[in-house]
Amino acid sequence: MSGGSVRDGYDNALTETAIGLFKTEVVKHLGPWKTKGQPEWETMKWVHWYNKDRLRGAISCQTSNEKQNAFRKRNNNLKKSSPSVEQSTLRKTRDDSDECC
Repeated sequence: MSGGSVRDGYDNALTETAIGLFKTEVVKHLGPWKTKGQPEWETMKWVHWYNKDRLRGAISCQTSNEKQNAFRKRNNNLKKSSPSVEQSTLRKTRDDSDECC
């Protein structure tokens, strides 16, 4: 079953895979639901897990949150260790150059 019509952004294997994964992990395991709000809540929880907490092979089997935190920590350490350069020095260097463009 396709998520969209032919030649639109929803007619691709990645979308079909995500929909199938969602159906397998959420709908089949947690349904049937007793209230109308339960499927919506379970969908939001699953999407959050899929986007933030799922282990990703492309980033060394880390979650997105772990990778972002490591990136921020590394950048903060670089900022602390690098010498600060005043903006006036940067402007002076650019204005004094003889190069065009």
